[in-house]
Amino acid sequence: MVTETAERTTAFLDGLAPATAWSRPAGRLEWSCHATLDHLALGITGYAGLLTAKPRDRYITLFASLDPQAPVSARLEGIRVAASFLASAVRAAAPEDRAWHPWGHSDGPGFAAMGVVEAVVHTHDIATGLGVGWTPPDELAGPALARLFPGVPHEDEPGLALLRATGRIARPGERHLAEWSWDGTVR
Repeated sequence: MVTETAERTTAFLDGLAPATAWSRPAGRLEWSCHATLDHLALGITGYAGLLTAKPRDRYITLFASLDPQAPVSARLEGIRVAASFLASAVRAAAPEDRAWHPWGHSDGPGFAAMGVVEAVVHTHDIATGLGVGWTPPDELAGPALARLFPGVPHEDEPGLALLRATGRIARPGERHLAEWSWDGTVR
């Protein structure tokens, strides 16, 4: 599901806006749309690295820097590559394998769900920053929502529920969540 999510979100983002537009803030984030793409590639790759190295108390060191002049197409390729790394690490992980994450030691399916959440919520952030509406597909958001946000009601529209759970949107009359986290622990 991680690879499919990356294929679908990067296909949506590819050609979405001219290169100059990607310096805009990504939705409500302080990052630009460019920086958010970089975060996505690093985050998803980092999850693969965590699951591969299995540290118990820290993140891994993966990249020293990124090329700030890289075009959007190269950044999108990085996300697809990162998703393939994570998908490979998830497939290779034994059911008993656990790795550290600040929001709960997790297993392969947990890290896969983290990668899906990163891809779909940051695609929403970027689309918002570029003035385009986008909601995560329910078939991608639903399993990730169920795995990482067990306290969030499973609604008819998991994509919208996931955006609310991560502070991206709010119901009419309600405030956006200022702070949130998922529960990556194995249940």
